Amino acid sequence: MTDKVKLKDKVFGKFISEEEIKDRVKAVAARISHDMAGKNPLLLGVLNGAFIFAADLMREISIPCEISFVKLASYQGTTSTGTIKEVMGINEDLTGRHVIIVEDIVDTGLTMKRMVETLGTRHPASISICALLVKPDKLQVDLDLRYVALRIPNDFIVGYGLDYDQQGRGLKDIYTLCE
Repeated sequence: MTDKVKLKDKVFGKFISEEEIKDRVKAVAARISHDMAGKNPLLLGVLNGAFIFAADLMREISIPCEISFVKLASYQGTTSTGTIKEVMGINEDLTGRHVIIVEDIVDTGLTMKRMVETLGTRHPASISICALLVKPDKLQVDLDLRYVALRIPNDFIVGYGLDYDQQGRGLKDIYTLCE
């Protein structure tokens, strides 16, 4: 894989290797398997960005679990629009379920906060957040980020499900925007 990729009008440099991503996903899956043993958790993947992470995570979890997806929109290009709207909802009954939200990246935390509040009205036994990436310096709200694969600086990134204007999701490594 190349160290630089061009997507539309921007150039990105390799930031996190496919091998490191796989190692971190396995470590998070092991923690979930331990913490949720005997609970049959429902993984709730946030589309579009978390679809690859959610699939890889589920394959590494060693206990019975289920998966569903929700689609929220808050990004356009390289910046958050600040408007969060639910596009596709959840059909499952969450009453008494142990729900693990699987998100590609948490930056401000506003989307996650809204999602946790919304899911809480459906009476789950518990709600946990599992993020591939977290930008601690950009967090604006207090969240219980129980399962985090990697903490990163406040850079714009693509690859492994994350996109720039719908491009770059299929990259196996994670790339950061070159200035």
